[in-house]
Amino acid sequence: MPTDPSHHSAHDAEADPRNDDLRLYVNGRIVHRSEAVVSVYDAGFMLGDGVWEGLRLYNGNWAFLGEHLDRLFEAAKAIDLEIGMTRAELKDALDATAAANAMRDDAHARLMVTRGVKAKPFQDPRLSRSGPTVVIIMEHSTPSAATADRGLRLHTVPIVRGLPVTQDPKLNSHSKLNCILAGIHAIKAGADEALMLDPHGFVNTTNSCNFFIVRRGEVWTSTGDYCMNGITRKKVIEVCRADGIPVFERNFSLVDTYGADEAFVTGTFGGQTRVAEIDGRAIGEGETGPVTRRIQGLYKALVAQDTA
Repeated sequence: MPTDPSHHSAHDAEADPRNDDLRLYVNGRIVHRSEAVVSVYDAGFMLGDGVWEGLRLYNGNWAFLGEHLDRLFEAAKAIDLEIGMTRAELKDALDATAAANAMRDDAHARLMVTRGVKAKPFQDPRLSRSGPTVVIIMEHSTPSAATADRGLRLHTVPIVRGLPVTQDPKLNSHSKLNCILAGIHAIKAGADEALMLDPHGFVNTTNSCNFFIVRRGEVWTSTGDYCMNGITRKKVIEVCRADGIPVFERNFSLVDTYGADEAFVTGTFGGQTRVAEIDGRAIGEGETGPVTRRIQGLYKALVAQDTA
């Protein structure tokens, strides 16, 4: 798909030439990015059969590492995948990869675990007999100042985050096609990212981040029943409660959303990113609103405390 410089995303980063010469972790080895490969028989490549976590490095430490590893192991248990490494071994792998790239700050890691190489190119999970594949992609990654200043334009799409009986949206799996299709729909409509509803028509999440609105000083986000329960989402709720900002996990509609005073998305990469427009309706006054700025400050303080 052609790229358009007028389009942005919640994961826009400043250009960094160091990323041309990265070292990545593949099954116990740290190799140059040009040599970081997996088999075409890998269950993750073939079927999207795996789970992952995104982590961010501050001051040489991984923010909220314990909670990210909790979610990874819980997801692996849910899909009956044996990771084959302990929490301590995963941390050592993350730290070793960061050290190999001389990273201490403004670095982002994607830790991926798949069911591993299959004996034959078919769906049956019992065909993965050689153990899991563990990969860590790590990049020098500073969120784009231009995107933060401009804000994101969202477009509501007909593709929903589904019911748990199909594929539970809480699962951070490699199978992201519904989110990718939602993103394509939004891009074709001239927006940056997709705003996705839940199966009942309530506002839910974007294709890549959790979503919040601010109305009359109150912060609202979805119930969490039909979206990835992001670590950053959780931390925003925690800092709001600790600082006396009214925050609610609730059902709300597009009518509520269009009338919001502020809106923002959350994720490990960008923290909190302003939403400037939804379905052609301007949100806020053309800059990051006061409640969003307050939350950004509280979140940065929490990260600093966790990674001191």
